[in-house]
Amino acid sequence: MERIICLVIGYALGLFQTAYIYGKLHGIDIRNYGSGNAGTTNTMRVLGTKAGLIVLVGDILKCVLAVVIAGLLFGKSHSDIIYLLKLYAAAGAILGHNFPFYLKFKGGKGIAATAGLILAFHPYFIPVGAILFFGAFCTTHYVSLGSLLVYAGFMIEMVVLGQMGVFGMTQAQLIELYIIAAFLTIMAYYKHRENIGRLLRGEERKTYLKKKKTEETENENK
Repeated sequence: MERIICLVIGYALGLFQTAYIYGKLHGIDIRNYGSGNAGTTNTMRVLGTKAGLIVLVGDILKCVLAVVIAGLLFGKSHSDIIYLLKLYAAAGAILGHNFPFYLKFKGGKGIAATAGLILAFHPYFIPVGAILFFGAFCTTHYVSLGSLLVYAGFMIEMVVLGQMGVFGMTQAQLIELYIIAAFLTIMAYYKHRENIGRLLRGEERKTYLKKKKTEETENENK
């Protein structure tokens, strides 16, 4: 029952579609512009860096909040599986972000929400996630590549830390933890399947934080 409660809480928080709401406040449905994705990168490209950062923070916070609430609700009564419950809450938030029922299940790709998971789940995940994402983004300017590397690192680190006893759970509980982490990783790669194809073909669009550079890149790709 605790697992279901955490999943539902997370999904409810994930339904706060920051990009969609921000776009509507500016008179557009962000899903009808750019890549059609209701996420940080598309918002940044369509509405500018400031808009993208606002969406990024909003999407991160909803997952952080889901994890924090799970910890507050079950931290004492279910301390032996609290990391598992936190992951259920985060998974719910990512699912709510990716598949909001009131938007016909057309949301984002869950990367910003996953950043919230990494920030709130365990401190060990933060430096690895930051190095993988910013290392890839700063050298290639491919947001998708950085995102995919973060998920690969997340999955590997989850298993390594779990087997080291960091989460303090039984092997059966750890396997359940790994299954959820694997599900989130597979879903992220599936949501990025078109990006993966473009990366392999050398056609993926680069993202720059400065508008001038972004415009120059767009002109080069036309």
